[in-house]
Amino acid sequence: MDCKIIKYTLLIFLLSLKVSAVEFKGRFIQGHYILGKTNPDSKIFIDKKKIKVSDDGYFAFGIEKDRKIDITITENNKKIVKKIQKRKYNIQKIEGLPKKKVTPPEEFYARIKRENLLIAKAREINSSLSFFKDKFIIPVDDAIITGVYGSQRILNGIPKWPHYGLDFAQKKGTPIKAMNNGIITLAEKDLFYTGGTIIFDHGHGISTLYMHMEDLFVNVGDHIKKGDIVGTVGASGRATGPHLDIRLNWFGIRLDPATILNIQ
Repeated sequence: MDCKIIKYTLLIFLLSLKVSAVEFKGRFIQGHYILGKTNPDSKIFIDKKKIKVSDDGYFAFGIEKDRKIDITITENNKKIVKKIQKRKYNIQKIEGLPKKKVTPPEEFYARIKRENLLIAKAREINSSLSFFKDKFIIPVDDAIITGVYGSQRILNGIPKWPHYGLDFAQKKGTPIKAMNNGIITLAEKDLFYTGGTIIFDHGHGISTLYMHMEDLFVNVGDHIKKGDIVGTVGASGRATGPHLDIRLNWFGIRLDPATILNIQ
């Protein structure tokens, strides 16, 4: 075979490998958000779950808070196995809360269940929006971070569920910005636990949630641009003081919001 033909064939082969190679932005650590890039025509599976790939080749997924086993990413039948690093979480003790804020009275159980279903439904939306790949911004100016993802809260001596959010403490009435472009999929002024609550859909199962807000300036279906003022800081729901609690989800998997803000 002619030497030039061999070189040309090898070049085409190497270029095809480069095009189909999967790139990842993010760390394979418990609770982390991962942004992937591949060929737009590729089929991607995370473990056994097939996920969307955007028209420009982006996809996203997350790693559960306590995941201990390796994660398998499959691209067009080619498997990539990544080891998951463990992390340590903080213990946070809060005393002096009213009893109903620690263990809600039974008459609220039906309401809590109904509200949890509303939130779960919004988190399961699998739209083709591709805002998830864009840079996220901090939602409250000059705030102090007072609560972090994964911290175990002990309320009045009773161990509770880990904290799955990131808390920004600021005075009541402080404007809150949208961290990224998105569509509002939930806007509720008075949920039992989370008070004034907003959920944004950023596409491909990636959503963010704002909790404990005082004022809400948006409605379900609104198209929001990054930096838009969507409400104000409050202390509604089960809150110990004025702050914004933000959450990050990949469908039903709760992720560390700090991983999209580069402050972890």
